[in-house]
Amino acid sequence: MTLETPLLLSGAPGSPYTRKMLAVLRYRHIPYRFFLSGHNVPTGLPAPKVALLPTFYLKEDGSDYQATVDSTPLIRRFEVAFSGREAVPADPVIEFLDYLLEDYADEWLTKAMFHYRWYYKPDIERAAAILPRWRGISAPEDEALKMGEIFADRQISRLYVVGSNDTTAPVIEASYLRYLDAMKALLEVQPFLMGQRPGGSDFGAYGQLTQLTHFDPTPMAETLKRAPRVFAWVDLVEDLSGLDAAEDGWMKRDAVPEEIRGLLKEVGRVYVPALRANAKALMDGAEQVDTEIDGKRWVQQPFPYQGKCLQWLREKRASLGTTDRQAVDDILAGTGCEKLFETR
Repeated sequence: MTLETPLLLSGAPGSPYTRKMLAVLRYRHIPYRFFLSGHNVPTGLPAPKVALLPTFYLKEDGSDYQATVDSTPLIRRFEVAFSGREAVPADPVIEFLDYLLEDYADEWLTKAMFHYRWYYKPDIERAAAILPRWRGISAPEDEALKMGEIFADRQISRLYVVGSNDTTAPVIEASYLRYLDAMKALLEVQPFLMGQRPGGSDFGAYGQLTQLTHFDPTPMAETLKRAPRVFAWVDLVEDLSGLDAAEDGWMKRDAVPEEIRGLLKEVGRVYVPALRANAKALMDGAEQVDTEIDGKRWVQQPFPYQGKCLQWLREKRASLGTTDRQAVDDILAGTGCEKLFETR
C-alpha cells in the first residue's frame, strides 16, 4: 500500500484528536498539508461518512481521494504505509498496553475535556470567544459573538453524549485529578508512557491534554497547581520531530514500571466499569446507563462506539499468543483492567 504525500487533513486547534494526529505526523516525519475545517478545505475533496475531526483525505496507489476518520486505526494504517520512527511498539505485550492506554485517553479522558469546557462559566466563555474565531479570524465582531453563542449552546446541549451531567461531574473531576497524579509520577521515571520513545497512548493523552492543560481555565489551573510537570510534557510532545527514536527505546515487558500500573489502576477504577455498564445497556436495549463508578452514581445515554471499543479490546487480547496473553494478564492483575475480559 502506497499513500500519496503530503497527506491532506482538515481539523481545528480546539480538537484534541486533530492535535493528536498532527503530533504523530511531526514525530514520524510524514509530510502533510493541514486545512482548517470549514474554512479553507480545497473543493472537490470527498466528505466523510461521519463528520469527525480530523478528517484525512487519503490517496492510495493512484486511486481517488477517500475521506477517513478515527485516529487509532489511522495511526496503525500509517505504520504499514510509512517505515521508521514507528508509534506502535513492536512487542505485542507492550503494544497491548499502549492500545489500552490510548483507548482510555480517547474515550475517558475526553470526558474530562468536554466536561470542563462546557460545564463551568469561565471555560464556556473562553471557548465561545475563541473557537469560532479560529474559523473566521476576520469576521465582523457581531458575527463572531453570535457564532460563539450558537456554538456554545450546541455543545452544552451535547454534554449528555460523553456522560457529563450534575450526577457524573464529581466522578469525572476526581478522576482527572488522580490522572494528573499518576502521570506526574510516571514522568518522574520515564519521559513517555511507552518508555524512552512515544507510542499511540502518548499522542492520545497529549491530544486531550492540549485542551485540559493549555486552553480551558478550570483544568489548566488544577494542572498547574497539582502537576506542572504534566503541563511541561504537553509542550514537549507538540513537536517530537527531533527526538532520537532508538530501536530499544520501548519499555520492556519484564520491566514495566509500577507507575504504569498506577495509570492502569485509574483505567480499571473508572473506564472499565463504564465500558462494562455501557455494553450491558446496549445489549439490553436500555435507554440509559445507570451504574456505580468510584462509589458514586453514574448515568448517561448508551454509547454504541464505546461498545465497539470494549469488543476491540477483547478481540485484541484474544488474538495474542498464549505466552503474550499471560504476560498481559500478569501486568493487568490487580489493576481492575482484568475485568475488561470478564463476560459476566
